[in-house]
Amino acid sequence: MNTNLETITLAGGCFWCLEAVYDEAKGVHSVESGYANGHVPNPSYRDVCNGHTGHAEVVQIKFDPTVIACRDILNVFFAIHDPTTLNRQGGDVGSQYRSGIFYHTPEQKELAEALIGELNAQKIWNSPIVTEVTALKNFYPAEAYHQEYFVNNPGQPYCQAVVAPKVAKFRKHYLELLKKQPA
Repeated sequence: MNTNLETITLAGGCFWCLEAVYDEAKGVHSVESGYANGHVPNPSYRDVCNGHTGHAEVVQIKFDPTVIACRDILNVFFAIHDPTTLNRQGGDVGSQYRSGIFYHTPEQKELAEALIGELNAQKIWNSPIVTEVTALKNFYPAEAYHQEYFVNNPGQPYCQAVVAPKVAKFRKHYLELLKKQPA
């Protein structure tokens, strides 16, 4: 096993969407859905959904920085969700759906802040980025049925309407980052 893996934790709305995309990225060794930076220990999905625990739905990504750079991880992150909406992604509303980069190292913090500055200067969106950049305080894995949700439930309506288009967008715009190249 590669001992030089780096970990970053990202919140960009529903964790099913982020997990499905990063599962397909080369250099990513694991993606675990969970809850981060709240004030209630070991929350359940129901606890987090009520919006009173302070947690965000997140994915914790372990990746090999010699194969995929943290900057690439973050570029994909900004491409697959709307970082300009506070506490919402599409129909998912509440602080648990906020946009956040929960960094594990000072270098990740610097990179995230610099990238946000660059993206805001490029005026890609009509509004400024509201993604929070905060140190990871805590992470709790989500229940087993949330792990690999898209892979296990591709026909589920939310997966077809919301997750699948994000995966397709990643495949189209980040072909060089795919684990499996199309034939």
